[in-house]
Amino acid sequence: MTFAATILTLYPEMFPGPLRLSLAGRALEEQKWSLDTIQIRDFATDKHSNVDGTPAGGGAGMVLKVDVLAAAVDHAKRVQPKAPILAMTPRGKPISQARIRELSQGPGVTILCGRFEGFDERIFEGREIEEISVGDIVLSGGEPAALMILDACIRLLPGVMGAASSGTEESFEEGLLEYPQYTRPQEWEGRTIPEVLRSGDHAKIAEWRKSMSEDHTRLRRPDLWDRHNGDRD
Repeated sequence: MTFAATILTLYPEMFPGPLRLSLAGRALEEQKWSLDTIQIRDFATDKHSNVDGTPAGGGAGMVLKVDVLAAAVDHAKRVQPKAPILAMTPRGKPISQARIRELSQGPGVTILCGRFEGFDERIFEGREIEEISVGDIVLSGGEPAALMILDACIRLLPGVMGAASSGTEESFEEGLLEYPQYTRPQEWEGRTIPEVLRSGDHAKIAEWRKSMSEDHTRLRRPDLWDRHNGDRD
């Protein structure tokens, strides 16, 4: 089964963008995933193809019109009836690696990219759409966030990464940050690879990596550490 990605956007030329390169690009050529873009403006009904309007109640900026959005979303739903629909918005639920893994195991995903001041709220009341955030930042539009979501999903598809363990021994997969990594040369500017990694003792190496993951998570991401401890409890 091919993972099918559909992007609703005012800038379809932004795709596949960086996803045409490296692992994702090779997987696209090998048809491990597919990409379709839908121009939201095609669903405007007036002669000027307007997709936005001034905010009700006043204020700066413009808001994407609900009737245009609904027509575009309905079209995408007909194209991919089983795919979840995500909307990229800083108001959304922060994306997690667990959710990414769920998405990658499904038939695909439809992503709605916002612009301007965002979406008319009624689109979320009238359609089944999952609001997603990629972090506490504001972007010019949802397209860069959509690329992040797709990249995270594609690399987990069967056959995309070389080693089967590559997708599991990473930050967030076990609720912790990944342990530090090293490679040759053994010494650089007086700094050496930790002795335990050169010992050949796989049990000690595994113990060291687990300890480092826990230490890094506790110091750098106390929120993850608290959640990890809660999950274990």
